Amino acid sequence: MTRILAIANQKGGVGKTTTSVNLAASLAYYNNRVLLVDLDPQGNATMGSGINKQLCDYTTYHFLTRRESIEKVISNSAHCNYHVLPSNGDLVAAEVELMQAPEREQRLAKCLNQVSKSYDYIIIDCPPSLNMLTVNALVAGDGVLIPMQCEYFALEGLSALNHTIRKISRDINPRLRIEGILRTMYDPRSSLTNAVSAQLRKYFDDKLYRVSIPRNVRLAEAPSHGKPALAYDKNSKGATAYLALAAEILKNERKNQIVSEETEAYQHGH
Repeated sequence: MTRILAIANQKGGVGKTTTSVNLAASLAYYNNRVLLVDLDPQGNATMGSGINKQLCDYTTYHFLTRRESIEKVISNSAHCNYHVLPSNGDLVAAEVELMQAPEREQRLAKCLNQVSKSYDYIIIDCPPSLNMLTVNALVAGDGVLIPMQCEYFALEGLSALNHTIRKISRDINPRLRIEGILRTMYDPRSSLTNAVSAQLRKYFDDKLYRVSIPRNVRLAEAPSHGKPALAYDKNSKGATAYLALAAEILKNERKNQIVSEETEAYQHGH
C-alpha cells in the first residue's frame, strides 16, 4: 500500500525541503518507488532534485487546475532514481484559483489517487504556511512528518500545526495522523537543544524520531548543486542521517503492518 507523507511546518527555515528531497532520495536508495511532490511555489525541492524550475513545461499548477493530466507532469530527478512533480511560481496562481473551486481541499488527493499504485512512497513538500496548498497536502496524506529546530518558539508552532492536523483528521481525512517529529539542525552541545528535546519526549514520546539531523556543511551545499546529499557526498553526516531516518521509517512501517495483521487475525478468530 502506498504511504503518502506530507512534510509540513508553517515555520520556514526548519529544513522542510531538505528533508523532503533527502528522504525521497534515501527511500529510493532502499529500493522503494518514490514520488516527490513539490507543493511550494518557491520550487526549491524541484531545483534540489536537479530539475530547472524555469524550464518546466508542466508543473503542479497544471494538474491542480486540471489543465493537464498528472501523468504528463511527472519528471525524473537528475539523481537518486525518484520521480518529481515539479513546481515554480505558477503555483501561486493555482492557490488563488482553488479558492473558488468546488471540493478545493481534495484536488491533490484526487490527482494522486490516479498514480499512487505506481509508488511505495509519495513525499509532499508543503509551503511554509497553513494555506490551501498545505491543506490539500494534509487531505491527501496519511501521515505528517514535522521537521523542527530545537529552539524556544518551536513548540508554539507545533501546537498550531497539531490543531490543524486534528481538525482535518476530524472533518475531512480520518486517516491523517502525525507520522513523526524530526529534529533538524541538531546540536547536542546546546543546552536549549537538550531542553526542547526533553519537552518533545514528554509530549510526543512515541512520535519523536530517534534519528536527528545534524548541522552539516555538505548537506547545506548540496541543493546549490541540484543534488540530494546522497548524490553530492554520500559519506557526509547529513546523507548518513537521512539514510538512518529512512531506515527508521521503514522499520516503523513494518512494525505497524505486523500489528494490524495480528489485530485483523484476532478479530477474524472471534
